[in-house]
Amino acid sequence: EQLEELLSMAPRVEKLAIKDVKLRTFITQDADRGEMVAHVYDTTYGVIKNHTDTLVAVDDSIVRGTTLKQSIIKIIDRLHPKKIIIVSSAPQIRYPDCYGIDMSKMGQFVAFDAAIQLLKERKMEHIIEDVYQKCKASLLLPKEEIINYVKEIYKPFKQQEISDKIAEIITPKGTVAEVEVIYQTLDNLHIACPDHKGDWYFSGNYPTPGGNKVVNKAFVNWKEGNNQRAY
Repeated sequence: EQLEELLSMAPRVEKLAIKDVKLRTFITQDADRGEMVAHVYDTTYGVIKNHTDTLVAVDDSIVRGTTLKQSIIKIIDRLHPKKIIIVSSAPQIRYPDCYGIDMSKMGQFVAFDAAIQLLKERKMEHIIEDVYQKCKASLLLPKEEIINYVKEIYKPFKQQEISDKIAEIITPKGTVAEVEVIYQTLDNLHIACPDHKGDWYFSGNYPTPGGNKVVNKAFVNWKEGNNQRAY
């Protein structure tokens, strides 16, 4: 009976939030992004069964979480779903890029913010200080000798713990529906894209020694309140 019930549940695909393709908040200057995200989407009402349907929204990736918090979740919560599930086809973006994509500051990553909040909540702030001291000292070494110490920020936590904290962070005040975030795993990403090795945003495994220097510098900048690029 349980199997029959599961098989009888057919998902529906609807266009609930239509994006204006002329606007792209990710590449907008930080000062303007918050205002722009409120004007990017048109919404379709009358499709969701109030407080009954679970709404699944698929995103290609979640970097800052800005659009989700300031726009998407607010919009789709007005449709009165019972639950909102945000599915990211990319794993958690945890580390900066230095090979052409403008993601160079640790504080921009909602996954990093989630890990830091978890460390503080669990009285593990000493890890933050230890990583800072290691990163600071490593910047004096030849780049070939530097390793990525920022991995230690994420080490105490399972992926699901960070995902749950991200869901908490990106949920706007006043949201009625339960919000859950599900990420693609790194292992499954490699299965899906076996011939593509560029995973350092997710894994922290940089293909060049300079990448390790950049991530450590980015962490030092964040800890010291220096809002500068790491390269």
